[in-house]
Amino acid sequence: MNYQEALAYLEGLNIFGIKLGLTRIQRLLELLDVPQDRYRTIHVTGTNGKGSVSAMLAGILRRSDIHTGMYSSPHLVSYTERIQVDGQPISEQEFADCLSTIRTYVEQMVAEGDECPTQFEVLTALAFFYFAMRHVEYAVIEVGLGGLLDSTNVITPEVSVITNVTFEHADRCGGTLEGIAHHKAGIIKEGVPVVTAAAGIPLDIIRQTAEEKNADVFVSGEDFQMEYLSCDGHMQQLRFTSALLGVADMPYELRLLGRHQVDNAAVAVMTAQLIHNIDGRVTEKTIGEALKIASWPARFERIVLGHQPVIVDGAHNPAGMQALRTSLDLYFPAEQRVLLLGILKDKDIETMLDILLRPNDTVVVTVPDSERAADPQELAKRVAPHVQHVEAIADNGEALDRALELANGEKLLVMAGSLYLVGGVRQLLLERKGVM
Repeated sequence: MNYQEALAYLEGLNIFGIKLGLTRIQRLLELLDVPQDRYRTIHVTGTNGKGSVSAMLAGILRRSDIHTGMYSSPHLVSYTERIQVDGQPISEQEFADCLSTIRTYVEQMVAEGDECPTQFEVLTALAFFYFAMRHVEYAVIEVGLGGLLDSTNVITPEVSVITNVTFEHADRCGGTLEGIAHHKAGIIKEGVPVVTAAAGIPLDIIRQTAEEKNADVFVSGEDFQMEYLSCDGHMQQLRFTSALLGVADMPYELRLLGRHQVDNAAVAVMTAQLIHNIDGRVTEKTIGEALKIASWPARFERIVLGHQPVIVDGAHNPAGMQALRTSLDLYFPAEQRVLLLGILKDKDIETMLDILLRPNDTVVVTVPDSERAADPQELAKRVAPHVQHVEAIADNGEALDRALELANGEKLLVMAGSLYLVGGVRQLLLERKGVM
């Protein structure tokens, strides 16, 4: 099987959709000789920020000379981005070879009368199998959806991380904020410490679940704090404090921009401190060095094309839009903005637009690379009451050209609304910059 054949096989698994539950993945991993049990793990869930926290934690482990895997989703351009070892994506041929092995066991399951695993379950098994094959020491595993019934929830990690809990994927996670919180808390395991930045009712549910599981809970704002000090447009100056750990005013520099990354960094640092208790290679020095070079594409990412500043952000729900708007107002309060937007039709579009847009903004709407994409003409009609000017251009390349023309090096260009959009348009932008 080559990479193109692997992609075709994965596409064929889409017919099974999203089916929550652990029976299929457990059986598939049994056939693969439980690869996920051959290394230590950190499990990360949350409505927003889980990718950034995972990237920071994987970076900290790598900086500590620990052989590290990371599994994340979704990808921006290629499936290979989801599965990384020591910061390097799996190669296309390795991806195809591993998938070929896994396909054999999928076919065995079906022949035995079991349900066929879903696409995400197969990808998860591939990641676990590849990490074992590469003999990683630790793997940072990001939840795909929810937590309780997510296919990654077959591991017993060293630390469980719940970044935050807001109202998204309610149809698959209980229909209410409480239901979503129960699903996120579903990654909590017996005796395994929990680090979280959740608040309110979700935090109450996390505490209750942790108590039932005899797991210690470390809460941002109570047991540890990260204070934002300043930003020069390239690096954030932060200060971490935890009376619980005996740490006072520990300075950090964070390469990742965005006000929300301060909260994410707090969670990552606290988690790393807990890992330090079981692995002395993780130190204050390696944590600090890792945060200085941490990167996570399309999360308030600043790219400069000639004289044109661009912010690329995968904000795709109200909480993500609020984080984006807060960061824009903090770092670029006076700049006029041109926004290139593409949003999926099943999102809370009106709330997202209310949060993000200002009356003097200029907007170009286009189509994310997804069958769930909102029609650009319809989206433009919904944008129009919020701003002074809006245009709809279906082709992503043409939409990018028009947005760059409207910004003209004088206004800030912001690309957001869906990872399905910003992944492809970011690639176009980097090609024009000459990076790719």
